[in-house]
Amino acid sequence: MPSRFCFLFLFALNISISGICQNYMTKNGFIGFYSKTPLEDIRAENNQVYSLLDAANHKIAFAVLLKGFIFTKELMQTHFNENYVESDKYPKATFSGTCSGDMDLTKDGTYQVVIKGDLTLHGVTKPIETTAQLDVKSNHIKGSAAFKLKPEDFNITIPAIVREKIASEMNVKVQIDWVRSN
Repeated sequence: MPSRFCFLFLFALNISISGICQNYMTKNGFIGFYSKTPLEDIRAENNQVYSLLDAANHKIAFAVLLKGFIFTKELMQTHFNENYVESDKYPKATFSGTCSGDMDLTKDGTYQVVIKGDLTLHGVTKPIETTAQLDVKSNHIKGSAAFKLKPEDFNITIPAIVREKIASEMNVKVQIDWVRSN
């Protein structure tokens, strides 16, 4: 009986260790969003994005605290957190999905991929699909992507008084440098 337990423990440990060798992570990824109208430009950036990439299974996940977005104007940051995304009630945004395409993340190179999954923001989950570039070198995978997001798709209401100052679609930019976790 004890030998069977030891075998199962070592087998489970081996699976864990082999899985870890294909996992990459970061705690300081970048997400920025931008809005440009004739009346006002909005720029908000967050360098505290947590992300995991399972290279073997091509799975990807992100989490970002909304209060971590820094705006060019302090008042914009206050309105964003209190009135729009309600970050006390909905403190983070998450994404979980997959990357697909012609790639071998165990080999150095540059790969064009499709990222597809679910983005949860302001308590609403919506499917997102975009293209991305993954640059693999040694124990790093650098990823970059851009896509558009409509606040109304996530039940984020923009008051009529400022509607002309905020574009109907936000340009979102993502840059991640994952490091192999072992």
